[in-house]
Amino acid sequence: MERPQEEAVEAHLYVSMVPEALIVSQLTPEQFGQYYATGHARLSKGQVVFFELDPDFRHPYFPLDEAFERAIPHPDGSPKNSVYVSTYRVIEHIPASAVRTLYLATDYGNTIGIPRGEGVPSPDGGLHLYQELAPVRSLVAASLAPREFYESITVSTSKFVSFPALCFAELSLGELAMDPENGAVGNLPYDNMFHLRECLVDVQDPEKDTKMVERAPAVRFPYRIVKQGSGFYYGNGDELAYFPMPDHGFLKSNHSLWWTSANR
Repeated sequence: MERPQEEAVEAHLYVSMVPEALIVSQLTPEQFGQYYATGHARLSKGQVVFFELDPDFRHPYFPLDEAFERAIPHPDGSPKNSVYVSTYRVIEHIPASAVRTLYLATDYGNTIGIPRGEGVPSPDGGLHLYQELAPVRSLVAASLAPREFYESITVSTSKFVSFPALCFAELSLGELAMDPENGAVGNLPYDNMFHLRECLVDVQDPEKDTKMVERAPAVRFPYRIVKQGSGFYYGNGDELAYFPMPDHGFLKSNHSLWWTSANR
């Protein structure tokens, strides 16, 4: 009697922001978030920000067909966790059109998906704080709205240093967005608040629209400080994809385990 044919395991294509890496995996996004955040033996923990890409995406820079061929189950039938395709100059070769869903995994591996939003939010006034995720990891104060900030260092830049692509998140400033000198700090968790205030005051000068707050911080931040009404951005060339940060009340009600894990 013939054994029933096993159902093929689908392979997914993920791009991680920290560290920047392109990975083929047979794990679902939720399984991959758990695996990538906690490690195979669950001996390490780390926050993970990654995107799922169109599995049909191809670029001559990446040996993707070979990577998909290698993404086969182990002899015991368990799925292949990861096949690393590239860990160098990754996002500059991935257009925003290939990016589908953003996933945020906590230190404990709890993972939620955020679908791509329509357009990019209109400028809301006030100052901004951006955590760059890839290819650089600086924390930057700016007077520029997200699209203006992105374009100022990519497609229409006059700056000496520029990038072909950029992924970043906008962080909340609370009262500091409108009053950097005297606004209440509240529960903002940033280190060296005096320095942050100085940077925000400086970018109010029309001649200086951005200033680096931290050159290479450890890219880990409570997801609760990602600005509501804004969120995460992935841009390459002229296209900028936007992934809106969900309302905190929605997260508490519908993803309570993730919310608790994200804010420990």
